[in-house]
Amino acid sequence: MADDDKKPDAPEDDKMAQEWAQMASGGGSGAATGGGDSAPSDSSSRVLDQAEIDSLLGFGGAGDSMPEQSGIRAIVNSALVSYERLPMLEVVFDRLVRLMSTSLRNFTSDNVEVSLDTITSIRFGDYLNSIPLPAILSVFRALEWDNFGLITVDSSLIYSIVDVLLGGRRGTATMRIEGRPYTTIERNLVERMVSVVLEDLSAAFEPLSPVTFSYDRLETNPRFATIARPANAAILVKLRVDMEDRGGRFEILLPYATLEPVRELLLQQFMGEKFGRDTIWETHLANELWSTEVDLHAILDEQTMSLKDVMDFTVGNTLLLNAHPDSVVRLACGGVPLMRGKMGRVGDHVAIRVVQGLHKPSEQ
Repeated sequence: MADDDKKPDAPEDDKMAQEWAQMASGGGSGAATGGGDSAPSDSSSRVLDQAEIDSLLGFGGAGDSMPEQSGIRAIVNSALVSYERLPMLEVVFDRLVRLMSTSLRNFTSDNVEVSLDTITSIRFGDYLNSIPLPAILSVFRALEWDNFGLITVDSSLIYSIVDVLLGGRRGTATMRIEGRPYTTIERNLVERMVSVVLEDLSAAFEPLSPVTFSYDRLETNPRFATIARPANAAILVKLRVDMEDRGGRFEILLPYATLEPVRELLLQQFMGEKFGRDTIWETHLANELWSTEVDLHAILDEQTMSLKDVMDFTVGNTLLLNAHPDSVVRLACGGVPLMRGKMGRVGDHVAIRVVQGLHKPSEQ
């Protein structure tokens, strides 16, 4: 019975081997004979659907919170400079949060809590396309850095600030009329709030580098708030402002071109790299400097000669020095003149008595 069971399997094995050989050689003529034959040929010529194409390119669906982290899009965006390469920014914006909490409490006479959500890198064009409208965009100038930045105030925060400053009751939902332009009163109140934030932002950068951020203009259309090329990288800081049952989001965008003048300072790992003093190291360095040995050279005379004359020197030639026993001798260290003195003798040694003390080389 075992031999009888093996006999019908042999033709099937041969047939399967022939089909795989045809697929390997690119021949698909035998793909329509049956269900088992159609599966290999369909898999070899299958066309990707839209979901697979989006996954390959890195563009996820609406529920994908971070689609840029995969696929070809991740490779393209990898050219962006990560904000983590500028560690001092976290220190600056943490200081800004504390300053804003105090300033906005004084500005609104209400209990205001400011929190830092994220600090990320983004392309400027992508940010403009992602701004939820309606919103107010404030363009400001960094005077010392000769460049611009952008502040975005979302609709919720605009209505909350207007409600608080104009005496709205607590615990009542803010009435919002979407689809209409912001009034002059709303724009003026937001401008006052932005001015307060810019003062705090200047104070936050003060320990690192003195800079003045001045208000430039307000825009409601992102196209008119273009301060950099769409492909340029920028730092995006998202802040949350809560006033008990009211609040909204506040975003600050600084292009890398704006931060370029202070890039070296932002690369510090901690504030002490600039402002801190290590007294132990300073004392040790001073002690080592005082005990350092240096070579002093007493220069009687210097002459300028051509290379031809130097090459013609032979044994027995005499060089005449323009010096006599009472001439002033220069003492130098490493080619830098330090002191002057008179030459003499002490015992069996030639000595120099200093007649002019240490002086700066520029006084020569």
